[in-house]
Amino acid sequence: MTRRGEFGVIDELFAPLARGNPAGLALTDDAALLDVVPGHEIVATTDALVEGVHFHADDAPDLIGRKLLRVSLSDLAAMGAEPYVYLLTLAVPPGCGDAWLERFTGGLAQDQREFDIHLAGGDTVSTEGTLVLSLTAFGIVPSGQALRRSAATEGEDLWTSGTIGDSALALEAMHAGFEAAEVAFLRDRYLLPRPRIALGTALRGVASACIDVSDGLVADLGHVCRSSGIGGEVWTASIPLSRPARAVLGADTELIRTVLGGGDDYELLFCAPPERREDIETLAQGCGVAVTRIGRMHDGDGVVVLDAKGAEISLTFHGYAHF
Repeated sequence: MTRRGEFGVIDELFAPLARGNPAGLALTDDAALLDVVPGHEIVATTDALVEGVHFHADDAPDLIGRKLLRVSLSDLAAMGAEPYVYLLTLAVPPGCGDAWLERFTGGLAQDQREFDIHLAGGDTVSTEGTLVLSLTAFGIVPSGQALRRSAATEGEDLWTSGTIGDSALALEAMHAGFEAAEVAFLRDRYLLPRPRIALGTALRGVASACIDVSDGLVADLGHVCRSSGIGGEVWTASIPLSRPARAVLGADTELIRTVLGGGDDYELLFCAPPERREDIETLAQGCGVAVTRIGRMHDGDGVVVLDAKGAEISLTFHGYAHF
């Protein structure tokens, strides 16, 4: 298997990703120079993907690259930030040759165009172990307008964008023999997150608190509750589900727990005062994203999940954790 040398990889594959933004200095220096826009703050986030944990060795390299970028873009969206630049670190095993790297950088290039973000630097090293990828994304938000987890208040509505549970149900669908189209839809939702950048920026000044659903709906709402010092409740009957997800749940209603506890949705979960409901629906429509009110925040602590009859659902699994 052939692979360019380190500097060939940088010059031929990664340097083109830095074109379009001067911060990366064409990858010719030791570090990037980030220009802080007056009246704005820099939002920084880091994510890592590990072969065998976050993706399979035979997954398409371009999709791996796009997912790596998109999970960090989802963090920026959750804070109401616009994408700026990113740094990339790869620990590459011998099995990843030129063909793999070309497809990987091709996927990054595709999403750079879609989300208006550019590479500004990073590091590439070799390893005898598994493939490890790390990406640090930087966004820009007007000073004092970043969405936080810590500002939700009692009586506010709880909203989510898009549909919930598709990624978590993808594996169930593959093993249960569902229609190929349904499996393909759910698998695509797992492999290719949809960072809600437009919605996140539109929610500035409207939502009081926001987070992206990465660890799982209940787990991530729990983060908001702890940060804000209040409780929250989720109405399972209101959780937005895609048609393929409904088909899977129809075969096993107990899988609602998978929807509640599974991760990798990368939708926005946010809180807002009831008087902003019409505003939220209008701005979401303008962003081309569906939003659904799925619960409320209340005095207390922790997360309560209620079924269609208002009875509490007991959960043994609340979301993904690495440790």
